[in-house]
Amino acid sequence: MALGKNYEGQHCSLARALELVGERWTLLVVRDAFYGVRRYGDFLAHLDIPRAVLADRLATLVEAGILQRHRYQNSPPRDEYLLTDRGTELWSVIFPLMRWGERHFGTGEPLRIFRHAACGADLDPAGRCPACGHADVPPGDVEAHAGPGVPAQPRPDPVSVALRQRPHRLLQPLL
Repeated sequence: MALGKNYEGQHCSLARALELVGERWTLLVVRDAFYGVRRYGDFLAHLDIPRAVLADRLATLVEAGILQRHRYQNSPPRDEYLLTDRGTELWSVIFPLMRWGERHFGTGEPLRIFRHAACGADLDPAGRCPACGHADVPPGDVEAHAGPGVPAQPRPDPVSVALRQRPHRLLQPLL
């Protein structure tokens, strides 16, 4: 018997949130949007996600107000996807979850280092800046740097290459 996609009968805000972001690939799409990935083809190449699944996740995130679709080219029509204010709030969930995953399931070295752009200090696991005392550094004030955990044979897709080549402020277009 297949599992349902919702938590019908659960009167819990966590259950309702999981209906949206708990599906496979969804948080990875949102993570990439924080990195500055905006175009369908770039999400597709970086995530190795099936086209139909990506189209479904993007449509669901737009419908839920997490992403907004913006037309950037008219012939042929092309869209890009940007985080909304509601979507940007997910940083306070995604960042600690990434750090938790690194501590418990990683290779021992972080793939990316996140720094407070204003002072250059590495963020602590909760997303705070220990150097200047800024709590909950917003994603627009965070720079992603390649970390020592980058594999010896890194992925060759354009998103992975761009994330390795230079520090990049979150939410800014990557490509």
